[in-house]
Amino acid sequence: MDRRERFSDPEEALRIALEGGQSQIWTALPSIVVKFDPVRQTCDVQPTISTTVRQQDGSFQDLNMPVLLDCPIQFVSGGGATLTFPIAVNDEVLVVFASRCIDSWWSQGGVRGQAEFRMHDLSDGFVLPGIKSQPNKFTVSGTAVQLRTNDGAAFIELNPTTHDVAITTSGKLTINTTGDVTANVSGATSIHSTGAVIVESAAKTTVKGSAIDLNAGAMKGVVQGDCACAFTGLPHAQISGTVKASV
Repeated sequence: MDRRERFSDPEEALRIALEGGQSQIWTALPSIVVKFDPVRQTCDVQPTISTTVRQQDGSFQDLNMPVLLDCPIQFVSGGGATLTFPIAVNDEVLVVFASRCIDSWWSQGGVRGQAEFRMHDLSDGFVLPGIKSQPNKFTVSGTAVQLRTNDGAAFIELNPTTHDVAITTSGKLTINTTGDVTANVSGATSIHSTGAVIVESAAKTTVKGSAIDLNAGAMKGVVQGDCACAFTGLPHAQISGTVKASV
């Protein structure tokens, strides 16, 4: 028995009534993903805050809240572009509840009436991915914006102070395009590789420079088809080794 029931206090009774009403208003809850549907762009999530239920003997018991089904996911989006994430089971998310029923809007879009007259209900949650509890936190850069893996092995970084842009990965870096690729560089350009470097083109390949240095331990060249070479302005040529020429 609640001891407050043993005496008359209108102010306390009003406070209890207001708290009872507030207990039915859902605003936001941290949750974990139980199921992810990339086609519907929804999640089933388990709230990570338990609810307290009063038993018949006056004691209280903590119970898990029900799994929230088909919660729309909020990806960062605007102007025809969207940043998506491969949401996985057990990811931590924040579920925010709409103040009115979202069913008609969710199924049809546009401005719609309310399918049901419910408010701050568990049925009207939106999933915001990215929230982290302390056991799942990771190191965050204090100087740059990053799109990164949680382990830090791969990231794209933008420094707002120096305007430097960096791409770091322990895996492959691939660019696929059906259009042109243009790089306009005012400073020096360097490519360093510990593996093979292959440049291949189905069309004409042009290399221009005020000076071109070739330094290789071994060099092999094969020309198939016509070859027209002209060297001008060379005071001399120095070749070490055997030279073979045939016409």
